[in-house]
Amino acid sequence: QVQLVESGGGLVQPGGSLRLACAASGSISSFNAMGWYRQAPGKQREFVADLARSYSTNYAESVKGRFTISRDNAKNTVYLQMNSLKPEDTAIYYCSAMPDFLQTYWGQGTQVTVSS
Repeated sequence: QVQLVESGGGLVQPGGSLRLACAASGSISSFNAMGWYRQAPGKQREFVADLARSYSTNYAESVKGRFTISRDNAKNTVYLQMNSLKPEDTAIYYCSAMPDFLQTYWGQGTQVTVSS
């Protein structure tokens, strides 16, 4: 029911920045939470960041201080600002939406490659 489309991925050098966007088909202001996950080759999908309806945030320790999750309710879009990127940040990044505690939706993913 909820459609999510990520964008903004690409190739960036170590120390650089990227801003990912996730456009949702629903009213994200009413969702319990929006989040970002990532999956590197040969690895399991891991949590990156989330943003609750209350604007409370959580970050993985590996990205804390470098990444910032935010949202624009008028555009039904959630963002992930990624600064000081490292090669280990290379992964496919997925947007998630939790309209309530019984449902979780996923986007198709966008590739982020950090390499010199």
